Amino acid sequence: MPQRYGCNRQRPAVDHIQVIGTCFSCHNGTIASGKNPTHITSGDNCDDCHLSTAWIPANFDHTDITGNCFDCHNGTDATGKGPNHISTTNLCVDCHNKVVWAPADMVDHTQVIGACFSCHNGTIATGKNPAHVTSSDTCDDCHTTVAWIPANFDHANIVDSCFTCHNGTTATGKGPNHVNTTNVCEDCHNNVVWAPPDTVDHMQVIGSCFTCHNGTDALGKDPNHINTSNVCQDCHNTNAWTPADTVDHTQVLGMCSSCHNGTVATGKHPAHISSGDNCDDCHTTVAWVPANFDHANITGNCFDCHNGTDATGKGPTHPQTTNVCEDCHGTTVWSPVLRVDHTQVIGSCSSCHDGVTATGRNPGHFVSPKECNVCHDTMAWIPHNFMHTGLPYEPLDHRGNFACTRCHQNNSEAVNWPNPTFQPDCAGCHANDFERKDKHNGGENGTVSQNRNCGGSGCHRISDNEF
Repeated sequence: MPQRYGCNRQRPAVDHIQVIGTCFSCHNGTIASGKNPTHITSGDNCDDCHLSTAWIPANFDHTDITGNCFDCHNGTDATGKGPNHISTTNLCVDCHNKVVWAPADMVDHTQVIGACFSCHNGTIATGKNPAHVTSSDTCDDCHTTVAWIPANFDHANIVDSCFTCHNGTTATGKGPNHVNTTNVCEDCHNNVVWAPPDTVDHMQVIGSCFTCHNGTDALGKDPNHINTSNVCQDCHNTNAWTPADTVDHTQVLGMCSSCHNGTVATGKHPAHISSGDNCDDCHTTVAWVPANFDHANITGNCFDCHNGTDATGKGPTHPQTTNVCEDCHGTTVWSPVLRVDHTQVIGSCSSCHDGVTATGRNPGHFVSPKECNVCHDTMAWIPHNFMHTGLPYEPLDHRGNFACTRCHQNNSEAVNWPNPTFQPDCAGCHANDFERKDKHNGGENGTVSQNRNCGGSGCHRISDNEF
């Protein structure tokens, strides 16, 4: 029969050596004291950590721990994560094992809270290799922790220019039909939808506008565009194509008047002199005013301008003429005159032909107050066409063909009559040649006075060989 103890007797110690079952078969909180409420979460194999000879301190065996490491390793109950530990969740076992805590068996990146670069900076853990594209340090924008390579490329994270990679070697570059540009791809394209480009930043275009704006690759010149070369940029700019900044007339192929007609562009002013439409004969596109005058293109008369008001007119010493300047002057060399059109001269011959303004009478010229045109004409100055007036005969028609000085012995209009009583009739010269014969009026008694005009009798002519 089992021995019973009195109320005041102490129960004898349990010799755990003799206990065959597990600790928990007794230490379950019912038969004997079990794990206290603050005991770490573990299995019921108490002897994995405790000894029956000395229950405390325990000889810790982490293999029997069923809770999370952080339940104890929280920095209070037991050593927790060090200050240099990477930013992670508290599921320590996802990286560490209980047998050999450090180094970690592996890094379960699903438990990492911080950015990749907080570790993968080339110091704590492997960082970007030297050949890595220039990018931000947000690794997970392109890479995943499940399969680091190949990357799922996120261009939004690239900090360098597109051409760093898209150079035709590292990655696809510009196609053979790409317009001639710099390599600043991002100024036209975006990395979400590469084609078509968002815009064309003409500042990056190297070739001339016409390389694209030829009416095939891109809009070209409008059918109503003025006739020009294809150097578009000399008039237009890429910021505001219309209106043109300026018109570089060196690129204009057509005539000035094809634009400067008063409709497309300013034309001739109402007060403009009468001229053709070859503006560039007088004007230049560098400095329109003053004009470099080309008279060959003037359709009006010289006097329309050269009237002394609009332009220099006739000088005060100019001969008296009409205003048909071009009949004497040329527009290329105004002075000296090309010729003198005497039909335009209003004044007398001697007003010019005085030996100073123009050639006058030569020293041996017949002395006379008469104007030149009495004897000469402007069509043929020589021979002269002088005819005596007031005489029934022409003295020069004598058969001797006398020189003028035969009568005008002083080479002047004064005539030296041998018989001045009978001037101007034949007897003025021939009174002493008079024969008083029957055939003359009065026979031998006839007088010179009666027969002074030999030709008037009808008997003689001054051209006869014998009088």
